[in-house]
Amino acid sequence: MRLLFDARYIRWEFHDGISRYSAELAAAVAAEAPARGVQVVFLVFDDRQVPLLPAGATVLKIHAPTAWQEPFSALILNRFRPDVLFSPMQTIGSAGRRFGLILTLHDMIYYRHRTPPRDLPWYVRIGWRLFHLSYVPQRVTLNAADAVATVSDTSAAQFAEVRLTKRPVVVIPNAPQQLAAYGVDVVPGARNLVYMGSFMPYKNVETLVRAMRLLPGRTLHLLSRISPERRAELAALAGDGDVVFHGGVTDAEYAAALADRAVLVTTSRDEGYGLPVAEALALGVPAVVTDMPIFREVAGAGALYVDPDSPESVADAVRSLDDPARLAEVVAAGTAHISRFTWTRSAGILLDTVTSLAR
Repeated sequence: MRLLFDARYIRWEFHDGISRYSAELAAAVAAEAPARGVQVVFLVFDDRQVPLLPAGATVLKIHAPTAWQEPFSALILNRFRPDVLFSPMQTIGSAGRRFGLILTLHDMIYYRHRTPPRDLPWYVRIGWRLFHLSYVPQRVTLNAADAVATVSDTSAAQFAEVRLTKRPVVVIPNAPQQLAAYGVDVVPGARNLVYMGSFMPYKNVETLVRAMRLLPGRTLHLLSRISPERRAELAALAGDGDVVFHGGVTDAEYAAALADRAVLVTTSRDEGYGLPVAEALALGVPAVVTDMPIFREVAGAGALYVDPDSPESVADAVRSLDDPARLAEVVAAGTAHISRFTWTRSAGILLDTVTSLAR
């Protein structure tokens, strides 16, 4: 059985969410596939993607996902006689295909916040906005597949609520990268608040910054890259609160920040998944997060849940972790909860789906 795995979304400069999902799932699928009699061929469009794939991987180089040939991908790939193709996105052309097809829609956040990623070409950004004005284009796209993958039960429920597809939806969960691999030793505490994420309006970082006025003796570390204008806006809100703008960090620096008497914090009003929350829990670090379904799914009892519009709610939750017993309880619950999210498990779910389609 031959599986084409679309690895064209793996970035060689640095991972974004789709890139990391692709790379981690690719590695796990490559490890699990031989025992199931599945030959995996990875689709790439640039030679720089190959070193990010498992050693010895079989590779097929085709066009980029943003190339004009993309709508005709199935016709191009038919000649390689795959049994099934899996894509970690939903935009690969499916017309005329002679193989099973699994498309992925990670979440529905772009229907609620339609700003496309800035690194896409202008014509793709325009198409992106038009595509998300209605559910109809997405329904047509997803119904052209045999199965639709997503990363959480929360997303699957949202798909069902708006009848986004008639195809079966399979949850192939995201999983955290193991930051412990960077050799850090976690020092428990709630001295440092760590935020990893963008500064788009719906991320609502303002509540975190305002909360620092109520938390003297503690520091909020904003790790991600930020524009000078956005930095000035948030700095003006901090007052006498201690807020440090890191302007981007490596994974090793991220791990070190979480390991230093830290709590992972986010008061986002909306999320597709919330991978930093999962990464913190996997490292043995508690989280203080917005009370919403996706965070409940990802964190379970390993987080404290707050009102995203209340700096007081955030401050109270952080201060409660000064109690060593309470801190240990939350960390233990988080470690147990997040242990069920592994790339090996996700690869198994994907390969089960591949096998069912190839019959």
